[in-house]
Amino acid sequence: MRIQTEGVKFDIGNKNILKGISIDVNSKEIIGIIGPNGSGKSTFLKCIYRTLKPSSGIIKLGDINLDGIKLKESAKKMAVVSQHNYYDFDFSVGEMVLMGRSPHKKMMERDSYRDYEIMNDALKRVDMLHFKDRNFNSLSGGEQQRIILARALAQETDCLILDEPTNHLDIKYQLQLMNIVKSLDIEVIAAIHDLNIAAMYCDKIYVLKDGRIVAYGTPKEVLTKELIKEVYEVDAIVNEDKENDMINIFYKPNL
Repeated sequence: MRIQTEGVKFDIGNKNILKGISIDVNSKEIIGIIGPNGSGKSTFLKCIYRTLKPSSGIIKLGDINLDGIKLKESAKKMAVVSQHNYYDFDFSVGEMVLMGRSPHKKMMERDSYRDYEIMNDALKRVDMLHFKDRNFNSLSGGEQQRIILARALAQETDCLILDEPTNHLDIKYQLQLMNIVKSLDIEVIAAIHDLNIAAMYCDKIYVLKDGRIVAYGTPKEVLTKELIKEVYEVDAIVNEDKENDMINIFYKPNL
């Protein structure tokens, strides 16, 4: 499903957080949104998944303007994995994943045999089925993120939004999460903090700075030492691994 935004702006009082963001995500692409802290990455994604309402602009899924449909309907088309997942209640892992079926159910409708099949399949895909009866709050951060991803998979959407989901995870869990996402073969928009993770997994990258898009292209086109210096204000070495057709980014310490 094609995802488009046109001139999305977001203001808080007199402060312009987003200053007209337009993106176009084609079928089955993984699109990275990168930029320094405060550049507007998470704010922009929150506008897409409707936690925030843009001050102006258009957001479309396929031919549908999101402003014209209910939240429940958009949740059938778009799932979200964010970086903060705190719950005060003692939900089991299975109950957490079943929450992903909510957009497909009527009020007070009970979970069906099919819902449990989908829940089990989602847990298998993130290799967490054996944790089904565990308390969610007893899991490590990396394990919890895999459960939140399983919940998103249980929504059975054609689009996935990742709002800096690998922040605070060690490298093992970052790679596990992104490997699963890469295997889904659906449209993904991901705000990513780690430039090497963005280079490894994204088909295209949008670079934000001060609420504006300042660059767009493939990782090789975008992640140059000149752009990293301009956007992040750090010196970097960008090496190309021709054997794996990838780039690696190293940062120079300013001693």
